[in-house]
Amino acid sequence: MEIWSIEGVERLQPVTVKQIQSIVLKNRIGHAYIIDGAKGTGKTKVMQFFVQLILCENPTKNVPCETCRSCKRLKSNNHLNFIQLEPDGQFIKRGQVDELIQEMSKTAIETGRKIYVIHHADQLNSSAANTLLKFLEEPHSEITAILLTDRVHALIPTIRSRCQQFSLASMPQSILKQKLVEEGITDSMASTVCKMTNQVDDAINLAKDEHFGLARKSVLKLVEASGKSVQDALMCIQEDFGPLLKEKEQAEQALDLLLFAYRDIVAIKASPIAVCTYPDMIHYWKQIALHTTYEQLSRQLEMILHAKQNLHKNMNRTLMMEQLMLNLQEGFTFV
Repeated sequence: MEIWSIEGVERLQPVTVKQIQSIVLKNRIGHAYIIDGAKGTGKTKVMQFFVQLILCENPTKNVPCETCRSCKRLKSNNHLNFIQLEPDGQFIKRGQVDELIQEMSKTAIETGRKIYVIHHADQLNSSAANTLLKFLEEPHSEITAILLTDRVHALIPTIRSRCQQFSLASMPQSILKQKLVEEGITDSMASTVCKMTNQVDDAINLAKDEHFGLARKSVLKLVEASGKSVQDALMCIQEDFGPLLKEKEQAEQALDLLLFAYRDIVAIKASPIAVCTYPDMIHYWKQIALHTTYEQLSRQLEMILHAKQNLHKNMNRTLMMEQLMLNLQEGFTFV
């Protein structure tokens, strides 16, 4: 189980937190909820906020007090009215659900609502899911279920239909970037990988991947070469881009990185203080933006998107990139 922590949850998922606060404030707590969101969106934190707000003895401004007996017992995983269930291996098995239901059906030792949480609820096996469904079909007024999942459609439809659903928004890039910087990743690299993925673990792995670092460096070198002459751009493709074009997936990643570079230029042209994918290139982006029109930049973005489409037509990737450079060169007026 993750360490109990609701710190930062209002910043991470403000819309869902407001919905939860409204439910608790109006005393309209339902019998079953699904919290659905990709890895890194804070499902556990949202669940902990919800549970703590329900069971807190002295909430202040619709936020758990953190100091009452109930809050302290939740943080120490010692609250008798709260049970969590995790998969046993690959699946959550029927025996686990049977034990959970048995515990929930006992007379409560403590007053107040009883809450159970099923982590990775999409891993309920068929028998466990059907057993849980029967329990959900006979709701008890003082029992609330919270199911956590990052694959909500893997839950059987009849379980989904009996639960209210919170679909969590992707992690704000500012928070993801802050987490990456705290892991020792440079500000520039953190800004780039935030555009490639919204998941913390994936972003960290990508930032530390040598191939991705090479791709980033080669793309920026190519943009600079394109700003000088078509010959420099074509030479850059021959000398630096070869390894990036061997596999379709790697070539698509390189084109994404190239697309983000041109979007940076558009953003900087619109606002000199824009947040960029490549903050280490802002000075150069400003020079290009100063000498390039929106119409030219728009055409260049379209050309890159068209090249991405051509990746799936089995074209020779080197020739495709050379043609792209010829097309992009027509849009440059900066030397």
